[in-house]
Amino acid sequence: MGTVSVPKQDRSRATRQRLLEAAIACLAEYGWAGSTVAVVAERAGVSRGAAQHHFPTREDLFTAAVEYVAEERSAALRTLMPRGGPDRTRAVVTALVGLYTGPLFRAALQLWAAAAHEEQLRPRVTLLEARVGRESHRMAVELLGADEGRPGVRETVQGLLDMARGLGLANLLTDDSARRDRVVEQWARILDGVLR
Repeated sequence: MGTVSVPKQDRSRATRQRLLEAAIACLAEYGWAGSTVAVVAERAGVSRGAAQHHFPTREDLFTAAVEYVAEERSAALRTLMPRGGPDRTRAVVTALVGLYTGPLFRAALQLWAAAAHEEQLRPRVTLLEARVGRESHRMAVELLGADEGRPGVRETVQGLLDMARGLGLANLLTDDSARRDRVVEQWARILDGVLR
């Protein structure tokens, strides 16, 4: 009985995905300085040449990685969200705050910090951040069922995302979960007051 071969396109897609996930893990753990293409390739279990075939430059690899994981998280968030019920707002706020804790946020933060000093990286990260920011805002509006035609709603949703980012920053140094829970509770009350 012969072995089943995996089509080349599927193998290529799988390799690309392993590289993107390894890039996020490396950025979160080692920062920009310690995250070279060689380090990522080794973690992904592929050759450096294969990594450079998919991503010719380091900037290509890391901007694609942050974009890929942000899209994956957004898609997962949409499928998990409750569509109604009394705890909907709190569940949405909790989920949005969750986007700003963990490896994706740590990796994105490393990328932003590197972009402040790396001329080649800065324009790409600026465009990426603008796109991810617009998508996060759109997703928050959709999940909250917010009507941005009403005065103050757009700013309140943006304030929620800014607050979530701030909680993510606070969480980088210490486990801030007790305070975070109280802040999430208060933001859910604020949103219910503004949106209803």
